[in-house]
Amino acid sequence: MNERVEDLTVEYEENGQLLVKELDKCVLSKGAWATVLFRFQEWRPQSGDFGPDKYVIRRYQKSGGEYRQKSKFVISSADQARKIVEALEGWIGEPQ
Repeated sequence: MNERVEDLTVEYEENGQLLVKELDKCVLSKGAWATVLFRFQEWRPQSGDFGPDKYVIRRYQKSGGEYRQKSKFVISSADQARKIVEALEGWIGEPQ
């Protein structure tokens, strides 16, 4: 199973068909609780190809030696991702 945070993935296959393709990931935090940001694409059976890039932040808790997903937030478009980045940059740049 997933004993190391580096082994966590969003890739998902069903009946030999890859339905969620992981493009990249960034481990944001490690430990008993881990936070991972994934970049992925979902298979679109109607068009026979993968859709646009999406992003998801997932939180995992290590229990019994394995990481188990506890929560997630899907960023469904590049536009939404840009807005999140802009907001964070504004907050981080504010004087304390």
